[in-house]
Amino acid sequence: MTPSPARTTTPPLGAPARAHRPRPRTTTAVTGIGTLVTNDPSLGAGPLGLVRDAAVVIEGGHIAWVGPSDRAPAADNRVDAQGRALLPGFVDSHSHLVFAGDRTEEFNARMSGRAYSAGGIRTTVAATRTASRNVLSDTVGRHVREAFRQGTTTIEIKSGYGLTVDDEARSLDIAAAHTDEVTYLGAHIVAPEFADRPEDYVALVTGPMLDACAPRARWIDVFCEQGAFDGDQARTILTAGAARGLVPRVHANQLSYGPGVRLAVELGAASADHCTHLTDEDVDALANGTTVATLLPGAEFSTRSPYPDARRLLDAGVTVALSPDCNPGSSYTSSMPFCVALAVREMGMTPDEAVWAATAGGAAALRRTDVGRVAPGARADLTLLDAPSHVHLAYRPGVPLVAAVWKDGVLGHGTG
Repeated sequence: MTPSPARTTTPPLGAPARAHRPRPRTTTAVTGIGTLVTNDPSLGAGPLGLVRDAAVVIEGGHIAWVGPSDRAPAADNRVDAQGRALLPGFVDSHSHLVFAGDRTEEFNARMSGRAYSAGGIRTTVAATRTASRNVLSDTVGRHVREAFRQGTTTIEIKSGYGLTVDDEARSLDIAAAHTDEVTYLGAHIVAPEFADRPEDYVALVTGPMLDACAPRARWIDVFCEQGAFDGDQARTILTAGAARGLVPRVHANQLSYGPGVRLAVELGAASADHCTHLTDEDVDALANGTTVATLLPGAEFSTRSPYPDARRLLDAGVTVALSPDCNPGSSYTSSMPFCVALAVREMGMTPDEAVWAATAGGAAALRRTDVGRVAPGARADLTLLDAPSHVHLAYRPGVPLVAAVWKDGVLGHGTG
């Protein structure tokens, strides 16, 4: 399968407004930035394209100019960063936010010694099916806002807790009200009523459920794992989705070694997510393909499982993304800063690599070129830290360092 091209979802800088008369657009200059992470090596030092004592000019929801603070052009408004660090808004390419209830008892039991398995998902499925649309929408909105306050400006949201035609379609409709990055995950687990007929459930996922869900989603995902779907079933599901124009993603190799990663690469999936248990062949496949390895350290933290070996992947040349994997069972966190700190402490990543993975890496996993970087023409999605350097995200774990967040050039959190 040929991977789909990178996606830019907004008009180019300077495109005319929809009204008959172009509306005047104000400009805002953020000056006095101690360290600016651009993720564009042509703009600054190293892979992060670092610029010291920098400024950024925002116009019409996009970045119009980047450079030294003392050379910033005139702007209608000016924000003094006061020596603090500015970086692209975090890009979260993996979340499960359409759910009801919680799994506190399961978590408590796990922390008391019970091993994690995929079966706990059924508890959330039961609660989600009986919840109202308003309850589910309020839950999604609350978690999206929570992530935004922690610097996340782009988020992918999956279905997967409905597992009927109507409930999956409803979940996707709710997700689409909060993001453009919507993923059909009817193949999260085999629905409880099909427990003894998994092939019939695969037929439902690739038939009537896909018919209802394909127009509502951009991506298709499958949990390829013991206790969920095997390699043959996953291939059938992903191939059917691709035939309907959905781009594959794969929950791969989280709980055990298996075919998920190599299947993801073979099918040109945008990402293989988790990647905890990898053979040398898995690593080689990722290094020689276009599939991003999305690592989800919140899941390992919450399940007391071994962390993925990010160092092994990076040294092999694999593109790595980070995500919190926010869900009520195995990783109930929406905090990208927390995951950056975990990646540095537990997974062998440098602070620079972890920040890149949480921004540009996430954008790559979503095949986006308009987010995850601070460069002319990119979306003005920005996170200001109450710290002089991005390194503080790992250096001061657990500290609420996000001082301000801009989305499409609009200050939505903090005072700057």
